[in-house]
Amino acid sequence: MTRILCHGLFCALLALSPLGIGQGWAQASRPAAIDSGSAEPQSGTTWSDADIRASRVETPGAKSLPAKPRWQADPMNLFVVVEAGDDHVSLLDGDRFEVLHRFPGRGALQGEPAFTPDGRFVYFGTGDGWITQYDLWNLTIMAEARAGLEMGNLALSADGRYLMVGNTRPRNVVLLDGDLQFVKHIDAATLDGRQTSRVSAVYDAAPRKSFVVAFKDLSELWEVSYDEKADPIFDGLVHDYKMGEAIAKPGFLNPRRAPLDEPLESFAFDPSYRNLLGAKRPRDGAPAVSTTVQVVNLDVRRKIAELPIAGMPQPGSGIRFAHHGTTVLASQNLQDGVIDVIDMKTWKVVKAIPTPGPGFFIRSHERTPFAWADSMIDPKSKDSLTLIDKKTLEPVATLRKPGHTLAQTAFTKDGRYALVSAADMDGALIAFDTETLKEIKRLPMRKPVGSYNVWNMITRSKRPSH
Repeated sequence: MTRILCHGLFCALLALSPLGIGQGWAQASRPAAIDSGSAEPQSGTTWSDADIRASRVETPGAKSLPAKPRWQADPMNLFVVVEAGDDHVSLLDGDRFEVLHRFPGRGALQGEPAFTPDGRFVYFGTGDGWITQYDLWNLTIMAEARAGLEMGNLALSADGRYLMVGNTRPRNVVLLDGDLQFVKHIDAATLDGRQTSRVSAVYDAAPRKSFVVAFKDLSELWEVSYDEKADPIFDGLVHDYKMGEAIAKPGFLNPRRAPLDEPLESFAFDPSYRNLLGAKRPRDGAPAVSTTVQVVNLDVRRKIAELPIAGMPQPGSGIRFAHHGTTVLASQNLQDGVIDVIDMKTWKVVKAIPTPGPGFFIRSHERTPFAWADSMIDPKSKDSLTLIDKKTLEPVATLRKPGHTLAQTAFTKDGRYALVSAADMDGALIAFDTETLKEIKRLPMRKPVGSYNVWNMITRSKRPSH
């Protein structure tokens, strides 16, 4: 169903044989060429295009590796599991629930991993701006590059050709190609350059062949097309752009700006990808806003609806599913114990479903009739998951694991099993049967903060943000 390694606020919440396949915790060493990529900034705030280019390193001979898995398992039912406790990543066979491989990461991973359309390569990003391209089939790092000094998240284009990295320091977005070669950067600033901003989120809008960018301090939304045939961009007021009344910028890899009332964070797309629903966050020092959610149409580039949802709604971590002839978005609230369900045609709140406490994730799959929601932010109910019937929108079951913090749920390719992260230092990945709701296996892990099924990630199964 329709998403961190460790993503922004979630990271803060949780803070409350080189190519061989070993059994158990096989650990791969980082190739020497990669270890040499320890680029450090010359100053505290700048990281230039030249710095990005100079930071890139690649594993010798990696491009000549065979284009087929070196292990026996379904490559589309592979899970990438991030263990924040010791900064490692485990690769898990989703059929047998056995670890195929485990390797060290660069450090505090940030945002979700991004997968190429064939499922072979995965890209990781760290909080200090390092991007790693990893070959899942050959169990080796391909290349690494440092795109900035502080990164928010990254997104991969649907065709796998481009990566966009959103930075908070320096304040920009950086475009890399699939091999982590530098393409360009775009300053996160107003058209006149007078105001700059930290980047809060970057997502891929696959049907539009574009990236969408939101900011922490800037009341704008950007759409950056990676379609070479994109229409030209006319900034400012133009009486008739067909008459050539203004100088246009190429639409390819340049920002098309939509003005907003307030900065948006944590946004989700409707099924058409024409509309975007985002949580409004007041700028630092600004008074609180009364309406916390707004809908922006990316074609006309303006707000078309508002929803007065209290607290801190988190649409970007929600799910979409069919309900009574329409499509709804169900998302958590970081402040209140409630799931907000929004009709994505009328832009009305269908229901507010109470939960034991505020959480971050809600997840589902086509095979299960339930939406699985955590309450990980609430100290009293962080050990529980609430299962909500997608037809009735009623809570119908609670799963509890006392002594653990139950966080993200992920599903096998066929949806028969749910893998729940018990995000504790002596934690585990717990597999549940989605029909009987019984625990069938537990794999001890070091603070697993997210697991990602290759098939569900590349098909973007019912997820509203990418």
